[in-house]
Amino acid sequence: QVKLVESGGGLVQAGGSLRLSCQTSGIVFSWYVMAWFRQAPGQNREFVAGINRDAGDTKYVDSVKGRFTISRDNARNTVYLQMNNLKPEDTAVYYCAADQALMASTFDYAYAFWGQGTQVTVSS
Repeated sequence: QVKLVESGGGLVQAGGSLRLSCQTSGIVFSWYVMAWFRQAPGQNREFVAGINRDAGDTKYVDSVKGRFTISRDNARNTVYLQMNNLKPEDTAVYYCAADQALMASTFDYAYAFWGQGTQVTVSS
């Protein structure tokens, strides 16, 4: 059974930081590209960041470049999202996703497995 479990969300003031984690099980983690998406109320799910299998390539949505960093630990089957200088517009439910591909896609339909999400709320 494949499981992706996010943690690390919470309430933070603007300018603060959070580190999200996504622990996976049931997959050969090193075979999967990983990504973080987010969905704010009333909005479509949005790609945030992606990382390829060996962490040699990452990609980000423009709005988080320079503030967020995606990383992975293949020994721990975990992907992370370090979020710095958070802004109120970053408020959303954040989801991790896994896909057995060569490169991380920015399209949510490309991902086979998803976590349940973790809420991030940034107050102004």
